[in-house]
Amino acid sequence: MLGSLLLLAPLAGAAVIGSRTDTKHCPGYKASNIQEDDRSLTADLTLAGQPCNTYGTDLKNLKLLVEYQTDERLHVIIHDADEQVYQVPESVVPRVDGGDGSRTGSALKFEYEEEPFSFTVKRDDEVLFDSSASELIFQSQYLKLRTWLPEDPYLYGLGEHTDPLRLPTTNYTRTLWNRDSYGIPENSNLYGTHPVYYDHRGESGTHGVFLLNSNGMDIHIDKTEDGKQYLEYNTLGGVFDFYFFTGSNPKEASMEYSEIIGLPAMQSYWTFGFHQCRYGYRDVYQVAEVVYNYSKAGIPLETMWTDIDYMEKRRVFTLDPDRFPIAKMRELVGYLHDHDQHYIVMVDPAVSVSDNVGFNRGQEKEIFLQTQNGSLYKGAVWPGVTAYPDWFHPDIQEYWNTEFSDFFNAETGVDIDGLWIDMNEAANFCPYPCTNPEQYSIDNNLPPAPPPVRSSNPRPLPGFPANFQPSASHSQKRTPKKKVGLPGRDLINPPYKIRNDAGSLSNKTINTDIIHAGEGYAEYDTHNLYGTMMSSASRGAMQHRRPSVRPLIITRSTYAGAGQHVGHWLGDNLSQWKQYRIAIAQSLAFASMFQVPMVGADVCGFGGNTTEQLCARWASLGAFHTFYRNHNELGNIGQEFYQWPSVADSARKAIDIRYRLLDYIYTSFYEQTKTGEPFLQPMFYLYPEDKNTFSNDLQFFYGDAILVSPVTEENSTSVDAYFPDDIFYDWYTGEPVRGRGANVTLNNIDITHIPLHIRGGSIIPVRSSSAMTTTELREKSFELIVAPDLDGTASGNLYLDDGDSLEQKATLEVEFEYRKGMLRIDGKFERHGNVRVESVTLLAQGKHGSRSRSGDGAKKTIKTNIDLSEPTEIKLE
Repeated sequence: MLGSLLLLAPLAGAAVIGSRTDTKHCPGYKASNIQEDDRSLTADLTLAGQPCNTYGTDLKNLKLLVEYQTDERLHVIIHDADEQVYQVPESVVPRVDGGDGSRTGSALKFEYEEEPFSFTVKRDDEVLFDSSASELIFQSQYLKLRTWLPEDPYLYGLGEHTDPLRLPTTNYTRTLWNRDSYGIPENSNLYGTHPVYYDHRGESGTHGVFLLNSNGMDIHIDKTEDGKQYLEYNTLGGVFDFYFFTGSNPKEASMEYSEIIGLPAMQSYWTFGFHQCRYGYRDVYQVAEVVYNYSKAGIPLETMWTDIDYMEKRRVFTLDPDRFPIAKMRELVGYLHDHDQHYIVMVDPAVSVSDNVGFNRGQEKEIFLQTQNGSLYKGAVWPGVTAYPDWFHPDIQEYWNTEFSDFFNAETGVDIDGLWIDMNEAANFCPYPCTNPEQYSIDNNLPPAPPPVRSSNPRPLPGFPANFQPSASHSQKRTPKKKVGLPGRDLINPPYKIRNDAGSLSNKTINTDIIHAGEGYAEYDTHNLYGTMMSSASRGAMQHRRPSVRPLIITRSTYAGAGQHVGHWLGDNLSQWKQYRIAIAQSLAFASMFQVPMVGADVCGFGGNTTEQLCARWASLGAFHTFYRNHNELGNIGQEFYQWPSVADSARKAIDIRYRLLDYIYTSFYEQTKTGEPFLQPMFYLYPEDKNTFSNDLQFFYGDAILVSPVTEENSTSVDAYFPDDIFYDWYTGEPVRGRGANVTLNNIDITHIPLHIRGGSIIPVRSSSAMTTTELREKSFELIVAPDLDGTASGNLYLDDGDSLEQKATLEVEFEYRKGMLRIDGKFERHGNVRVESVTLLAQGKHGSRSRSGDGAKKTIKTNIDLSEPTEIKLE
């Protein structure tokens, strides 16, 4: 323990972090006045000796509440007796209903020792959590609790990070303190906070532990000197508010977690199309040119995005009148909409302190954060000196609604289809103490000067309006610039130092001694909630614009439960092979473990120059995440897919498959929004007893039916793909692969190809052909791919609705079942329009489930022309 803690020494200027000798003499607590019934247990906890006051003042009197909420969920909260200590507001994370669980019916059992107080949570006779590993410490600015773990545990979660999916178990610290983390470094705190971990124990099941606490914290995973494994919480405040949940497998455990933090939001059909963005598009003409180039290259582009370039001097709710004038912006958006495409722009939280509508109205309503003396709190971000919205202010939603309704007005403004929110950790370029943001902005050229204005587009764009075409006066050439780079508590410099890679808590963010409006919460306690509160307010503002439409919002900063409101892109990654690889683990964690299923990385990387090979591989890989966007940074080479022939080819192939599968994706995503059952998932979610899958974070399942095995090494044309003991079928050829719980080397994989296999037992509905837009795609008929399991059966389903309405109503919800040569279709057939299954492809296993030889009848296609309007049965053999 001492050795691991010494590694936590903070960056320049901070005190040395506490070590084991600082807290070993703390007395712990004694339980008394214990009241227990079949639904709950309560007790008083009293300090059991002299206070140690290590990193604050020991609280003498605590309360314990244990609730058997359901048969699979147990709630344990330890808080101060006077309830003066900060707890995560219910307005941000609504508490789950207590349910109808009971001690006698619960799969989880709570047991305790009175003195010194400790508790265990068991599943049958198996100990899942045991706090006797150390004395409980509850101080004004420091909480500590340690639990024993099994030897060599399989732990996952504790996001956001770029460490392996399976967490390291020796000398490992996960710090949770949201920060602007360009380059998403390993072993560092990043943009989001998800204080939940999953402990997978093979055939005995999977359980999770969620600590509902938004304060900064270090979570240590290590071994004692005598080799005992433990996990230890060290938080800067709040209370111990634990939810323990269990499932017979990891998929069930994730579903249980969704009941605690809320089910994710359903997304519109079009949002699963391909998106393109870049930081550094110089004007509306270049944006239009990118749209045209994608069309000319035959690469489907569903949505065009614009970064902060469109703003006047980087100010939110403004347009650059020369480079992105309103008339031409409306023409651009009109063109996209006329071609069934979409448009999204970025909105940052920080508002320029200058004469602009957004700031003036905000000042009038006093909705910006204020310092302790009542003056406007200022930072420095892209537009220079900025103010920050106070998401706790009672008038904040009205303000945000007004700005969105006015600026994004469909009749007079920029008629966006979705929203991108960034910098909401919240980021502040000015280092602490930021005493003079005005001078900092001047010294760092904030905002940077825009490129010279162009009078027209440099080359013809057939199909665009006349004023998007070239004029003789054009002579400018783009010269991109690089990115600039409780009473008595010490809310700025707490005694315990978490390992924040930005240094002090307030460095490069909002000062932590700021007190919010409304309930008077301190930023020290609520910092990690800022991004998710912006997400919630932004969703409200988008719904206020269009009350009947599902809003797509993609955010950078998240907290537990963010998936109810938004999706997430994985931040400012780099064009590197290791970040291509880690994007798999990151996406799997968010989609399956944190219940933020609309997730993906910037394809080909954001920072640095990509290579043709990396971008070609990433174009394929990105197509098999839920959020699929190419985005990179000013000052680097353009990486739109059409820039290289091989990348264009890779993208066309991958998008063709993705679009044909779009209804399979949509159906599975819909199911997650209703039950929490994950769509994008690690291999061990489907093979929870196969230990070889537990640490595999380079292959994954796209839904339950499709195994994705990307090439992950530079200059390689092969991949050692693991196939569990099951039957799989090659997506491209239908050839069966009988998995034996071993690696199979897949060879000759050129850079435009990604290996895909269909898991036996699946029936997959696919569109009969791809399309250039999702609107066109929805007019296509269906095919069914039937991939029998080893027992010769298969099943699947299909959900359709209008694709956009906030209040969803199924127009088709059917189930497919294949058994003994017969295909049966049944379900709900309330629908509009013609939905037909033109053919069914039956995949064959070959003799004894072995790999078929060429010509062995690996697949058979039967023309059917089934109208999905009533139950149907058809013989396939």
